[in-house]
Amino acid sequence: GIGKVGVLTQYKPLELHNYLGTGSAWDLDRKGGGVFILPPYAREKGADWYRGTADAIYQNINFVDITEPDYVLILSGDHIYTMDYSLMLDAHKKNHADATIGVFEVPWDEAPRFGIMNTDANGKIEEFEEKPANPKSNLASMGIYIFSKDVLKKYLEEDAANDNSSHDFGKDIIPKMLNDGLNLQSYAFEGYWKDVGTIESLWQANMDLIQDEPPFELQGEWRIYSSNPSLPPQYIGPDATVNKSMINEGSMILGEVSHSVVFSSVKVGKGAVVRNSVILPGTVIEDGAVVDYAIIAHNCKITANAKVQGEPGAISVVAEGETV
Repeated sequence: GIGKVGVLTQYKPLELHNYLGTGSAWDLDRKGGGVFILPPYAREKGADWYRGTADAIYQNINFVDITEPDYVLILSGDHIYTMDYSLMLDAHKKNHADATIGVFEVPWDEAPRFGIMNTDANGKIEEFEEKPANPKSNLASMGIYIFSKDVLKKYLEEDAANDNSSHDFGKDIIPKMLNDGLNLQSYAFEGYWKDVGTIESLWQANMDLIQDEPPFELQGEWRIYSSNPSLPPQYIGPDATVNKSMINEGSMILGEVSHSVVFSSVKVGKGAVVRNSVILPGTVIEDGAVVDYAIIAHNCKITANAKVQGEPGAISVVAEGETV
């Protein structure tokens, strides 16, 4: 299994730090290995914030050196999926690859959002282009990389010394490896995968959970572990109606909730209506309010009889702590 995990944080990291804690929810609170929080820091040469995805790893290369791995698995933090990484590592070893990239076929209209590659019949990567305006393929990088450690370190050091680089894996490291003739392999993934880097995709990923046959099954073989706080059961009032929704612990529903995901410690008042929406923890939706096609962030207040109305393709968003 994976015994050592480094989590690279930067913008507003407190909530993530609190969520991870000691890593006990994932059996990573251990004496040997465990989870390590790796924020950017001011070094003697003046570097501070991560300049790109590759620079984030480079600034923490000492963490990689200390753990002495043969292989390094690098993951993006805004993707939803379940994968057995050991199978990808087996393929990496079998192909004697310098790097292996997880790939997934995306709809053609979404391809410009991703790093896109062309491969030969055996899965060897022949061409890679980051977020092309006119993609030649719809085979997208999943932001999942396995590198042989010495190869990774060499290319990170070269990239750090290049003032013209954007210090990004997709824009700089992978193209340089291809140009140098290294053996880059793809690993095709056929399960559920969602990049939640946009408002629309984040909303859709939550809606996927409440389909009649969810493509991402929370109750399936792969358990999702979490460090959620201990809360009382959710309460559904005698006059409330809940249809095709997920209601988390600690929430109180006195109105109507339909086709929505309601996180913990949310209150939906009498006569209030929540449809096609994602309601994050601690939010209060007062009596008579209407929320439709929306994402309501943490600790918001939707006042009595107020209306938050979005539509498909134009999801309405209320920022954390706001009152409407």
